[in-house]
Amino acid sequence: MQKEDAKKRIEMLSRELEQHNYRYYILNEPSVSDYTYDEMMRELRTLEEEHPELRKPTSPSQRVGGGASSTFEKVTHAVQMASLQDVFSFEEVAAFVQRCKEQLPDPQFVVEPKIDGLSVSLEYENGIFTRGSTRGDGYTGEDVTMNLKTIHTVPLALKSAPSYLEVRGEVYMSREKFEKLSQAQEENGEIPFKNPRNAASGSLRQKDASVTAKRGLDILIFNVQQIEGATLTAHKASIDYLTELGLTTVSQSELLTDTQQIINEIQRIGEERINYPYDIDGVVVKLDSFSQREEMGSTTKVPKWAVAYKFPPEEKETVLREIEIGVGRTGVITPVAVFDPVRLAGTDVSRATLHNQDFITEKGICIGDTIIVRKAGEIIPEVVRAVRHAEDAVLYKLPEECPVCGTKAERDEAEAALRCPNPDCPAQLIKRMIHFASKEAMNIDGLGPQNLIALNEAGLVHSVADLYTLKKEDLLRLERFAEKSAENLLAAIEKSKENPLDRLIFGLGIRNIGARAAKLLCEKFPSMEQIQHASAEEIGEIQGFGSIMAESVVQAFAEPHMTALIASLTELGLRMTYETTVGFDQRFAGMTFVLTGTLPTMKRSEAKALIEKYGGKVSGSVSKKTAYVVAGEEAGSKLDKANALGLPVLTEDELIEKTK
Repeated sequence: MQKEDAKKRIEMLSRELEQHNYRYYILNEPSVSDYTYDEMMRELRTLEEEHPELRKPTSPSQRVGGGASSTFEKVTHAVQMASLQDVFSFEEVAAFVQRCKEQLPDPQFVVEPKIDGLSVSLEYENGIFTRGSTRGDGYTGEDVTMNLKTIHTVPLALKSAPSYLEVRGEVYMSREKFEKLSQAQEENGEIPFKNPRNAASGSLRQKDASVTAKRGLDILIFNVQQIEGATLTAHKASIDYLTELGLTTVSQSELLTDTQQIINEIQRIGEERINYPYDIDGVVVKLDSFSQREEMGSTTKVPKWAVAYKFPPEEKETVLREIEIGVGRTGVITPVAVFDPVRLAGTDVSRATLHNQDFITEKGICIGDTIIVRKAGEIIPEVVRAVRHAEDAVLYKLPEECPVCGTKAERDEAEAALRCPNPDCPAQLIKRMIHFASKEAMNIDGLGPQNLIALNEAGLVHSVADLYTLKKEDLLRLERFAEKSAENLLAAIEKSKENPLDRLIFGLGIRNIGARAAKLLCEKFPSMEQIQHASAEEIGEIQGFGSIMAESVVQAFAEPHMTALIASLTELGLRMTYETTVGFDQRFAGMTFVLTGTLPTMKRSEAKALIEKYGGKVSGSVSKKTAYVVAGEEAGSKLDKANALGLPVLTEDELIEKTK
C-alpha cells in the first residue's frame, strides 16, 4: 500500500477504534464484535509496522483500551496493568516460544484460559482487602472497592498473608447467571446486556453497590502485581501461593517446555471451553520465571514474555430455508436468515441477521444455499458466506416497499440500509412505544408489549404522546383492563412525566443514542430546547460522541414529526429540563480555556471535562478572549501566542487548585 493510502487508512482505523474503545469500555455498549475489533486492530498494527513513520503516540495500538469513568474516584496503578499481544495462529505461538528460547536458557511456560471479563486489581494490607480498582487505560483506573466487596469470591481477609499484596484478576459473570439476568431484563422491559462480559462490566461499575450484589459476579485471580513480606520467583508457584491465601485463582497447565506441548494444551482448552461455566476468548501463554520475564522485557503496550492466542469463531454448515423481513423502531428494514438449526458455542442457532442488501449481494446469498454460520465473539450468530447454491438459485433482493405499511422504502446511504420513511408505520410505532415505556427509558409499569398492541388496535394510541391523553373509560373498554389495573396504569403514566430529561431523550429512540449517551447529551445541553438547537459540531465535542452519533441527534430533531411530538409532550407536562448536581458550581462560567502540550497526569479529555464541569469552555485556538491557557510539556505555538498576548498560563496543578 502506498504511503498516502496507508496514512488515510491508519487515520480511519484509529478514529473507529477509539470510538469502539469508548463504547466498549465506558458506555458498555459495544458497536462491533470482538472478532471484528481484533481484525481492525491487527490491520492497524500491520500498517504501522510497514510505515513506522506514520505511527503516532496516540494511536490505539500504543495504549490499552478503556479509560476512567467520571462515576468513580481515579486510581493510579503503581504497576501498569498491561494488555497482552494477541496472536491468531499456532505459527505465531511457535514464533513467540522460539524468541524466548533464543534469548533465555531452558525457558518454561504456563498455559491458562483467558477469561472474558473485566480486569481488576485487588490490594491487601496485612491480609485485609483495602482497595479494588478497574484496569482503565492500564495506568489509571476506577476505585470500585465497595462493589468488589459484594463479590463472594473476593475474600475480605486473607490467611497468613504478607504485609502488602496487590493481585490482578478477572471479574466475570457465569453463563448461567447471565441467562437468568437477560430473562429478567426482558421480562421487565429492559434492554438486556449483549454478552456476559458486558454484563460483568456494567454490573461492577454500578453507582449503587447493592445492584452489583444482586448480579452474582465472580472473580479469578491470575497475577501478582506487587508483594511485600514474601518472596516469589515464578508464576505457577505464585498462583499456588495465592490459592493457599484463600484467593480463587485461574486454572493452569503444568510447566511446559516444548512448542507442541503448548499447542496441544491450547487445543485441549479450545475443545473444552464450552464446559467452562464462564466465557473464554482465548488462551494465555506466559513465561513462568519472573527473572526471565524481566530479561525479556516489555514494549510500551505489551510484555514480551506472554501472548494471548485468540480463538477463531467456530463455523458450521447449514441450509438457508427462508429470509424474513422485519421493520425496526427507526424504520430500518432488516433481512433475517432462517436456517436449519446448528449448535454453536453451546446453544442451538437457527436465525441470523443479513444486515442489508449490500451484505446479501456481496455474499451472493440465495434462498436454498448451503451457508457457513458462526457466532461472532461467541455471542451473536452471523452468516459468513454461501458455499453452495441450490439449483436455479436467484440472488435475493429486498422488497422495494415496507412489508408492514406498503410505503416505498428509501435507501439510507450512510448506513447502507433500506428504511421505511413512514413515521406512522405500525411496526415502527409499536416498537417505538415499547422502547419508550421500557424500564430504562420512561419506566411505565404495566405498559408491556401486549397492552400497547391492544391500545393501538383499539385506535387509542397513534404516538407516545397519546399515552398521556388516555382516560380511565378508554381503558375499561378493553378486556385487558379492570378498574384497578386501569387506575394503576394511568398513575404510572402520570408518574413518568417527572422522569429526568435523559430518560425521555433515550425513550425517543434516536438512532445510535443509548441511555448513557442520552445522559452525556443532557449534561452538556441541560434542556430540550438547547438539544434541539445544538449543532453537530457542538454535540461532537462531547467525550465519546463521534460524528455519526452527533449527526443522528441533529437529524432526529430536524424531522417534522419529532418537532411535533416534542411540542405535544411539552404541552402535556413532561419534564424538559435536566437537573444534576454536576455543574452547580459555575466558577468558570463565561471563561474560555485553551489546552496545549502534554499534561503530567491528565489526558486532554479529562482536563476538558474538569473545566466544563465548572461551566468553562475549551477552545482549540488562542485569542484575546481566552481566559487561561493550560500548558504541559512540549507546548508549542499556542503557548507562544499566549505569552505574546500576555494571557495567564496555568500548569495542571494550578488548574486543579482553581477547582478546590
